[in-house]
Amino acid sequence: MINEYHRPEKLEEALKLLSRVEPNTVPLGGGSALDRFSLQPFAVVDLQALGLNTIQQQGNNLLIGATVTLQSLAEEIGKKWLPNLADLRKAIRHEAAYNLRQVGTVAGALVSANGRSPFATAMLALDAELTLEPGKTQERVGDVLPLRQERLRGRLITTVAIPTQATLAYEYVARSPADLPIVCVAVAVWPSGRVRAALGGYGRSPALAFDGTEAEGAVEAAQSAYSQASDEWASADYRQDVAGVLLGRALTAAQA
Repeated sequence: MINEYHRPEKLEEALKLLSRVEPNTVPLGGGSALDRFSLQPFAVVDLQALGLNTIQQQGNNLLIGATVTLQSLAEEIGKKWLPNLADLRKAIRHEAAYNLRQVGTVAGALVSANGRSPFATAMLALDAELTLEPGKTQERVGDVLPLRQERLRGRLITTVAIPTQATLAYEYVARSPADLPIVCVAVAVWPSGRVRAALGGYGRSPALAFDGTEAEGAVEAAQSAYSQASDEWASADYRQDVAGVLLGRALTAAQA
């Protein structure tokens, strides 16, 4: 239950509010994930007036503001004609229905993601880099996702950077095309030959299965990463088999 609402116009003011111990204070981007918070009263800091909703090319990176909506990011990839990142649009469409993509933000999707998030899985494969305030520090999304409560307490994601030179492929298996994945795989391949593979569909956050200078051993690494991945949706044996098949398929697509 929201008991305080703030809409600061300066980043410093927002950070001061978020650093408070009492009341519990959280950032508000699109608001689509606020229902995941406790029923206990909490305060929100609306980020709309901070100018964090831009997308720009910066060298070999696409710099995405924290409050850019998922739908805006998908459309921007199409406008900039980045065919190598077309499967990021596929993962975004799989993340949420159109109406939710219109309000859900890039940072909000990462902060609230669980292991079944297609978007977070794709960003993990792309080795996305987060800029955190205060301090303007850069941290890899793979370091932040498993420890979000500790790493983001009193801090704010301002931008997310992804490489424009990498090619992404995304594959998944779900009970229906609109359902979240039982297993999903995102593979990013760089011109240098670097390969990163991330797995989704299980657990508290997506898992990095492979990061190497060539693809040899990636399928076996994906199968091994899901050796204990049993839950109410699928057995570990099933996930291991499917992860190997999907990774091989995604790897072929990314290297094509």
